[in-house]
Amino acid sequence: MSFAVTILGCSSAKPTPDRHPSAQAVNVHEQYYLVDAGEGVQQQLVRYGINPLKLRAAFISHLHGDHVFGLFPLLSTLGLYGRRTPLEVFAPAPFGELLACHLRHFDTELPYEVVWHEVRTTEHALLYENRTLEVWSIPLRHRVPCAGFLFREKEPPLNVNKSKIAKYGLSIAQIAAAKRGEAVRLDDGTLLGNGELTYRPYAPRSYAYLSDTNFSARAAELCRGADLMYHEATYAAAERKIARERGHSTTEDAAKAALRAEARRLVIGHYSSRYKDAEALAGEARRLFPESYAAQEGATFTIEKRP
Repeated sequence: MSFAVTILGCSSAKPTPDRHPSAQAVNVHEQYYLVDAGEGVQQQLVRYGINPLKLRAAFISHLHGDHVFGLFPLLSTLGLYGRRTPLEVFAPAPFGELLACHLRHFDTELPYEVVWHEVRTTEHALLYENRTLEVWSIPLRHRVPCAGFLFREKEPPLNVNKSKIAKYGLSIAQIAAAKRGEAVRLDDGTLLGNGELTYRPYAPRSYAYLSDTNFSARAAELCRGADLMYHEATYAAAERKIARERGHSTTEDAAKAALRAEARRLVIGHYSSRYKDAEALAGEARRLFPESYAAQEGATFTIEKRP
């Protein structure tokens, strides 16, 4: 079952010749979720082979243009593609006003429904859930209300150990009971605990998206154990003062967040236009957190299964 993140944009607000503003596509079990939607996001989806019609939901961290201006053209294009299924959008207020204005003036007859859910940016709350996935909000510290997102896979179904089936001569009904998490009573009256018979095929995986924000210990702790963490690093380590003033982070802040969260890997992005070499920024982060990587457009970070 797939779990991967594709970088569609990794720049901050000012345009550059070779970077788009923030946008990512998260693939969980071949279901796609858009995370932020800077300008040009629909072209980026097409460029990197992601069918926009496969998007199940969009998650917008905050209402600065470099994170949301690309969403409205995408909504129009989805209508041209003939989308019929609703698209859920999770975003802070007053996104509803922006959406209503767009629908009133540009897309009065969309063939599908856009369903907006307000993200309360001061709360750590469950936003979205399906059979295999949960998405939680993560309060962030920016100049405007802003939230990160934690994508967390649900525990996979239990498997029954084949050697135990043979050892105890389990029936089909007993195997089914074990898969439901129940204890199993044998014909001789022996009661076997579920843990004696079953195992999870792999540990649930998780991805944390933290942009835009000053360093936040609380946000890092809410992402504890993340397999992959994206943390904005708008500025190099030497620019700590300006980062604080503007509600952003440095490369060192991102690394400290990953350390505090005990994340397995860190991806940095949201680079200021002043920086041409993203790898140099990642090198700063690696001094504190060795498993640090620079977001580059088109790069896909796969979260592999582990026991």
